[in-house]
Amino acid sequence: MAEANWYVVHTYSGYENKVKANIEKTIENRHLEEEILEVRVPLQDVVELKNGAKRTVQKKMFPGYVLINMIMNDDTWYVVRNTRGVTGFVGPGSKPVPLSEAEMKPLGIKTENISVDFAEGDAIAVVAGVWKDTVGVVQRMDYGKQTATINVDLFGRETPVEISFAEVRKMS
Repeated sequence: MAEANWYVVHTYSGYENKVKANIEKTIENRHLEEEILEVRVPLQDVVELKNGAKRTVQKKMFPGYVLINMIMNDDTWYVVRNTRGVTGFVGPGSKPVPLSEAEMKPLGIKTENISVDFAEGDAIAVVAGVWKDTVGVVQRMDYGKQTATINVDLFGRETPVEISFAEVRKMS
């Protein structure tokens, strides 16, 4: 299978979050979770001085752009390119150019993937974090975010909880 790379998509200014939501909805509807791994609108903390008071707000790092970690093929290109609000991929002509590792590092995007020894349907134990010592069955895995969703019994109800791959181990 081809390798996933990060691509930059140009959008109408102010539509970045709407484009992200539309692409994520299309991924779910067309079952493209294995091909389009993650959609991001990079944010940065900015200190603003308003009425003499300092406050930290999050602003878009690149207004008018969305980052997508995906395996480029005809289907994924078509889905992204034809999403409402997208004006095109960044790159010469019709060939999108993936970001290099040097370009991704300042954005805080990790390029290495954590390999896991469990899959959907496997029983796992949480070994760190808030849910430590909890046991659950993997309902969904998100390789882009590197998280597993398990159901936890909370107040007598099954509640889905998203946990980092680094915080869980497969039960033997």
